[in-house]
Amino acid sequence: MESPNKIKTYKEFYQFYLTEHSKPLTRAFHFLGILLVFAVIFYVLQSGKERFLWYCPIFGYGFAWFSHAVFERNTPSTFKYPIWSLTSDFRLFFELLIGKQKFSK
Repeated sequence: MESPNKIKTYKEFYQFYLTEHSKPLTRAFHFLGILLVFAVIFYVLQSGKERFLWYCPIFGYGFAWFSHAVFERNTPSTFKYPIWSLTSDFRLFFELLIGKQKFSK
């Protein structure tokens, strides 16, 4: 049986995601993690050293999960909504980059 609190649409999820990422340091750590993911991908494309790709999940999830444990004090939405959460990490990164979202409220 489906839980009554289960989020059914991505639009609804993203609003929830933003409330779970409300603290400036959480947003900063997520931004830094995704930035490092892009840096690793760029390095791998330039160097051809694919063995460094394993750093991507470590940087991406490591910085994010650390910020949830230390700053937000909540459970990352990755465990319940893995695809939407990953998509939202990149969406938030780009929205912070262009100024659509702010690091602080």
